[in-house]
Amino acid sequence: MRIALAGAGRIGARHAAALAGLPEVEAVLAADADPRRARDLAARVRGVRAVDTVEKLFTTGADGLVITAATDAHAGLVGRSVAAGMPVFCEKPLASTVDGTFQTVAAARAAGVPVQVGFQRRFDAGYLVARDAVASGRLGWLHTVRSCSFDPAPPPAGYIPTSGGLFRDCVIHDLDSIRFVTGREVVRVMAMGANKGDEIFRESGDVDTGTALVTLDDGTLCTASATRYNAAGYDVRLEVFGSKDSVVAGLDDQTPISPIPERARPAGHAAEAYSGFLERFAAAYDAELRAFTDLVAGRRSNPCPPEEALEACYLAEACELSKHEGRVVEIEEVRR
Repeated sequence: MRIALAGAGRIGARHAAALAGLPEVEAVLAADADPRRARDLAARVRGVRAVDTVEKLFTTGADGLVITAATDAHAGLVGRSVAAGMPVFCEKPLASTVDGTFQTVAAARAAGVPVQVGFQRRFDAGYLVARDAVASGRLGWLHTVRSCSFDPAPPPAGYIPTSGGLFRDCVIHDLDSIRFVTGREVVRVMAMGANKGDEIFRESGDVDTGTALVTLDDGTLCTASATRYNAAGYDVRLEVFGSKDSVVAGLDDQTPISPIPERARPAGHAAEAYSGFLERFAAAYDAELRAFTDLVAGRRSNPCPPEEALEACYLAEACELSKHEGRVVEIEEVRR
């Protein structure tokens, strides 16, 4: 098959290389708003061919489209692709607003064309084991779930004003993971944020650190926390506690956390902390792209349909509203 790719930036280049390495992918046809980036990518990665414009991707006869372009282009590209009958993989978010996401989901549903959304934690080995542990009853009934997304450093200052805010941009992954692993729905949230770092966050109406208290439909209490300032390294974990047992995903030799009292690691076991999401979730990114090619080929069902992304969008929107108004927000308040 031939896969078109819209967006040749950092995540686009990583996805292009992964796709080009799959035996069933004959070519990756890459385009970018800046044609030079697509040409540079094609020169670096075997199996990638540059296309002059994103517009021309829809005339290549590609079997599927992977969208890693800027957020404001996502909804339009998904709409064009499903109208053309071309299966889509889209990095989150589907759109920059709740209304835009709702409309994009409706367009995909009406077209009957598969749209897989890029929530890569659903493909991480630890998260999958945690999900199985919950589903099997091994943990008993759940009482507490704790999720965290700690970045080692803030993104570029120019990104902050257009990011949508910490909860929509970052915590949305934790919220989706909580639903995915527990198999339960969120009914209400209470979110708070703080600013102790760069003034760009405050000036943009955002926060550099935030936590949401999340209540599931069976009464389980969850927390989802994120920060832009975790200099020890990139730390993403999910802890699930039940009446019988507990498990944690994302705790290994590269997790940037030290036990107290500190214990010396055996010789040969020291490891550098994760530097960022591309390193931490490398295997998960590969797995979700393999899943997409299987989806294109008709070998599997959609592992992350747009309706799932819409639910995560509702939860993030509720968190932002809660932070802004300083109150508990019922999810039904933001649902369309």
